[in-house]
Amino acid sequence: MSRPVLQVIVGSTRPGRVGRPIADWFHGVASSHGAFDVELVDLAEVDLPLFDEPRHPRLGDYEHEHTRRWSDTISRGDAYVFDVPEYNHGYNAAVKNAIDFLFHEWQRKPIGFVSYGGVAGGTRAVQQLKTVAAALKMVPLPEAVYIPMVGQVVRDGEVRATDVMGDAAGVMLDELARWSGALEGLRPTD
Repeated sequence: MSRPVLQVIVGSTRPGRVGRPIADWFHGVASSHGAFDVELVDLAEVDLPLFDEPRHPRLGDYEHEHTRRWSDTISRGDAYVFDVPEYNHGYNAAVKNAIDFLFHEWQRKPIGFVSYGGVAGGTRAVQQLKTVAAALKMVPLPEAVYIPMVGQVVRDGEVRATDVMGDAAGVMLDELARWSGALEGLRPTD
């Protein structure tokens, strides 16, 4: 039996971002965990325009090739971890845009978060994203990896992971594996 696919989605697209090194660190932790086949999905490389589909994603009738490619990518996932920055007490536009392109592809799958920022470590961004995830019939986990004062953790493109980060990642991955298996039978088999 094949392992479920965990997609680690890099949410920041800006030049000079620290999100990619953090996602690379988490990808390594998730790969070592062993419960998943892990894919890295970088929104900077996906390069979606601002949402431009004329019909609601709920219909699944995509006009644009970039949306069909995005749908194919996300459909492969059985669980997700969004690697998200906190901007101005919320999450960034690239993440919301990427989520809004699709609907059914996200449903009945667990979602976890690795967030980073200043003193709050991205907690406000995650709380807002949990509401969005629930509206899409995803299962947002309470477990997450929060990285406060990210400038002290990521220097010169290198992540100096703390024990707390590693422990939190392990607990979240355990829960993602449990939920992914539990929700599998609720997803359409088409």
